[in-house]
Amino acid sequence: MTRKLSWFTALLLGTASLAHAAPQPVTADTPAAAASAPLTLASPPADASAPLRDSQLLFSQVAPPPGSITLRGTQPDSQIEFGVRSDEVVTRALLTLSYRPSPALLPVQSQLKVYLNDELVGLVTVSADQAGKENQTQLPIDPRFISDFNRVRLELVGHYANVCENPANSTIWMDIGKESRLDLTLQKLPLKNDLSHFPEPFFDARDTRPLQLPMVFSGPPDLTQQRAAAILASWFGSKAQWRGQSFPVLYNQLPSQQHAVVFATNAQRPAFLQNLPPVDKPTVQMISQPDNPYQKMLLITGRDDNDLITAVEGIAQGELLLRGESATIDEVKLLAPRQAYDAPNWVRTDRRTTFGELAQYANQLQGDGLQPNPISLTLNLPPDLFLVRARGIDMDLIYRYTSPQQQDGSRLAVHLNNQFMQDYPLTSKSTAGQQLMRLPLIQGLQDNSRQLTIPALRLGAVNQLRFNFDYANTFVGGTADGRCETVTPVDHHVVVDDRSSIDFSGYRHYIEMPSLGAFANAGFPYSRYADLAQTLVLVGVQPDAGAVSTLLNTLGNIGAQTGYPALRVQMSDDWSKARAQDADLLLIGTLPADLQGNPSINLLVDRARSWINMPARPVSAESAPLTASDRRVESQTGIRSNGPLGAIVGFQSPFSDQRSVVALLADSPRGWALLNNALLDSSKRAAMYGSASVVRESGVASVRVGDTYFVGHLPWWERVWNQMATHPVWLALCAVAVVLLFALMVWRLMRMVTRRRLSGLDEDE
Repeated sequence: MTRKLSWFTALLLGTASLAHAAPQPVTADTPAAAASAPLTLASPPADASAPLRDSQLLFSQVAPPPGSITLRGTQPDSQIEFGVRSDEVVTRALLTLSYRPSPALLPVQSQLKVYLNDELVGLVTVSADQAGKENQTQLPIDPRFISDFNRVRLELVGHYANVCENPANSTIWMDIGKESRLDLTLQKLPLKNDLSHFPEPFFDARDTRPLQLPMVFSGPPDLTQQRAAAILASWFGSKAQWRGQSFPVLYNQLPSQQHAVVFATNAQRPAFLQNLPPVDKPTVQMISQPDNPYQKMLLITGRDDNDLITAVEGIAQGELLLRGESATIDEVKLLAPRQAYDAPNWVRTDRRTTFGELAQYANQLQGDGLQPNPISLTLNLPPDLFLVRARGIDMDLIYRYTSPQQQDGSRLAVHLNNQFMQDYPLTSKSTAGQQLMRLPLIQGLQDNSRQLTIPALRLGAVNQLRFNFDYANTFVGGTADGRCETVTPVDHHVVVDDRSSIDFSGYRHYIEMPSLGAFANAGFPYSRYADLAQTLVLVGVQPDAGAVSTLLNTLGNIGAQTGYPALRVQMSDDWSKARAQDADLLLIGTLPADLQGNPSINLLVDRARSWINMPARPVSAESAPLTASDRRVESQTGIRSNGPLGAIVGFQSPFSDQRSVVALLADSPRGWALLNNALLDSSKRAAMYGSASVVRESGVASVRVGDTYFVGHLPWWERVWNQMATHPVWLALCAVAVVLLFALMVWRLMRMVTRRRLSGLDEDE
């Protein structure tokens, strides 16, 4: 939930706002429409016995980073956004504002205006005793004004003088604290059993909370049932994206107060579905839960387990055709296979990518205001993109802007991952610009006296490209003859053209493994193919609910990162079958007995015993440079304990040098819960790196220990150069050897020339 608001807006644009039940507030298909549409009063549901829940939206979670808001004279307004699920209606809304106004603001004349969807709903007047102090006020909001997508906008009307004011004066400010919040009480709405709104209510794009969707089986699922659930989990993950997702697993029982997915065949079904008529085709059905009409079940049913696969493939590939209370899936044909590195959420690496393809919502590449907000783009890259020797990434930047009144130092600044790269002047004569720039991997900053080299700009799996249009402010005030001249500020308009492009094509794919950071944050190496066509998942026989939930959470996380369901993933519970398949292996549960003595494995966790290899030089960051001697195994420690423990370990496949294995292990049900929580938490995933990660109650700790290997392809000369680049002594020795060899060749050549010349002179005599 602590993500950029632009991501939330992006997904809302693709969501239909059709009402599920009457009465409902008027809705809009886009944020812009939601903000401009007239507010319509909506009556609450007539059923007073419908369930209620309280929701608290903290500004620290939904406000732009860093979570607090500062309003200034040049940037007088800011906003937060929130959505309301289609199966709920707001019955009470209370906005609590914690604010500190500047002591220079004039009382009464300075005010804070509060808008809901551009309708004024509250006004806070700054009094003399409030200036410079922490204050708090509460504003009730009529819940009938709240629709499916909402913006709360705060606007400062600040004055520090009665005459001759400068709107850019630094004394005009008001801080809105992180403790500010919006308290909502929401009431459940009765929904029709209609799949035309699917994936609602099981996933609602207006809900910014992490998706939690229980999956129910009659008992421990077999391989085919686990594969069906994994495909569906990855599809829901591709919908949830930045929100996060988790899939608790239940056997023969329904969750309380939650929608759920239920898998059943004619022969195997939970007890609460025993009276359900048998089906003769793969069927997807939406019905109410037996004891709660406000909670729905998505029934995935079939004659046998293979029908369950067909049903979930029908959901993943034919979602737009679902309608009515139930739908049968006649057939699903997977025609053209996907290519490597073509995940929908990743930047194209086979050609130039335009900014229009990277934009996630309308008007993302535009800005307005006295000081326009930064324009940001997210670049998701394959983790194995080899950029070590690249001098830079070409970017063709086209932009337009309103001209400054004079040559005043206004500029466009470009940042990558919060590191400054380049700036361009905003001139007073030109209203458009076009720059061919290079994203440097090592950037030199020069002046008249020296050259400074700053560290390489790191391109990771997820990168932020930011464009700041910084306009200089013109100060206004009294003139020499005592007259006061004031200028009404005019908003600036800036646009980064969607024809702008960035080029990541032509680079090879080569990465040092094991890298649990690449797995946790990009699903690599399994995400190399978005449909997981070259992935084999190995699970235990008769798995417990925690292990199955870990399987679903892992594939849901990969689906969120690639934006595509795992339609071609393969599963097995027989380790011997892994030898015959050319695939990357994902182990859920326990390590096979013949692997536990493998020297490549640096961590083992099971119910009986646990041990870990520790390196000669422990480090606390993935980016810290390590040599082979630093990573060597210094000790192995085994410990028995009754505390819960989860772990993730990566190593090279024993069957292929170019294949990898990632094992997710736990020693207890609580250990599985810790592991699942870590996979859901983005901050804990960021702490996973190296070859082994340990998950305890206190958090996640990782180690880089043991030998490494490389996955991908580089020509032999580039591999040699890459190895030499990491060993400067050897590089210097090789350079000396090359110079000596060249000198020897020149010396021998000169000797040959001298001999021929002397032999010619002898013949002349």
